[in-house]
Amino acid sequence: MSAGGGSLLAISDLHVVHAENKKIANCLRPTSDGDWLIVAGDVGELSTDIEWALTALSNRFAKVIWAPGNHELWTPREDPLQLRGQARYDRLVELCRSLGVLTPEDPYAIWDGPGGPVTVAPLFLLYDYTFHAPGTTTKRESLAVAYDKGIVCSDEFLLHPDPYPTRDAWCRARVAETEQRLKTCDPELPTVLVNHFPLIRQNTSLLYHQEFAQWCGTVRTADWHRRFRAQSVVYGHLHIPRTTWHDGVRFEEVSVGYPREWRRPNHPRTGLRRILPYTPSDATASPGRPAEAERG
Repeated sequence: MSAGGGSLLAISDLHVVHAENKKIANCLRPTSDGDWLIVAGDVGELSTDIEWALTALSNRFAKVIWAPGNHELWTPREDPLQLRGQARYDRLVELCRSLGVLTPEDPYAIWDGPGGPVTVAPLFLLYDYTFHAPGTTTKRESLAVAYDKGIVCSDEFLLHPDPYPTRDAWCRARVAETEQRLKTCDPELPTVLVNHFPLIRQNTSLLYHQEFAQWCGTVRTADWHRRFRAQSVVYGHLHIPRTTWHDGVRFEEVSVGYPREWRRPNHPRTGLRRILPYTPSDATASPGRPAEAERG
């Protein structure tokens, strides 16, 4: 599967439950017939919202590539889809396939448009609490500090890991499976790695509440951008849109975030980010102040 022209674009954390964000999603348009769109998770919480957004985007862009966020995996009481954990993820994969949207369960696409060829690999990895809260060295200690300070991700109540015993067990299984799959990619091609959660702890450095970092990734992926020849790493979750460089690899946080965040003065631009072809003018500068850690 390939592209003959256009741009490889990316966005995440649309959170279309908010009317203002739904308007943003409804206004997203390709710049050419050959544009592909990466959606790096947190489209919404309700299955109906997720279906609306992915349907709209798949009708506009030549190809849409989706990696799930934590919010898609929630099971809110008001959602008509009451599946939990793996069963919910599987149903979302079925939805994507019915729309022609690529998922982490599908063959990785090769972008051979401008800036290519590269393997575009959407990942589903979750987190395992190893981005410990400052001053702690275990999951138990880290969670205790977070609960004591009232900095607790809503995943603890809404993201069920069934049939795995814990979210971190699910994460470990996903990391092991994905690692083996990435090893089979064409070694001659660079990659664009797409994951909702940051692959490296450094990306969480601007969180106002560092206790929240434990719900943001795993140390098991700290070297993946080097091991798997990443030309770029695309992620979201933090609601801190910016471009950073690590070991010569470009990391793009491409989230929209909540209206209370993107309305702030001097907030980095919210909208589609061009991943390929890349020019320095495409980069989003690091924000001048940290975002709130009310991530839900």
